[in-house]
Amino acid sequence: MAGLLTATNASAALDIPHQRIILRGLDKVTARISRLELDVGERVQFGDLAITAQICFETPPTEPPESAAFLEIEETEGPHRGERPFVGWMYASDPGYSALEHPVYDVWVIDCQEPVEATDPSSTGSPEATEFR
Repeated sequence: MAGLLTATNASAALDIPHQRIILRGLDKVTARISRLELDVGERVQFGDLAITAQICFETPPTEPPESAAFLEIEETEGPHRGERPFVGWMYASDPGYSALEHPVYDVWVIDCQEPVEATDPSSTGSPEATEFR
């Protein structure tokens, strides 16, 4: 089944860029769940983690729904300060496919919001976006 999900995610046309990313975070020690909202390029603190959103894409309405964000997550405290336990794409439809491996925190993508208006119809689906699919 994991292979099927991988193939589905890889074939989705994630070509609608968005400005805002909605994440959910879980502190496994306190069992507290947090909603994190950040703009592309913004960095937010979640416990001992700093999360930077690089980009967020969604599929067009004619495709199966999918949101994917490229995130950089860095430890800001403790013995692992400065380490990056996660850098890469996270998919809303399959949080386990590309997940943060951390003993205290879980972070996953919920949605992309605020579509970026394209000034040129041919600018949808930048080469940078295609590179990460």
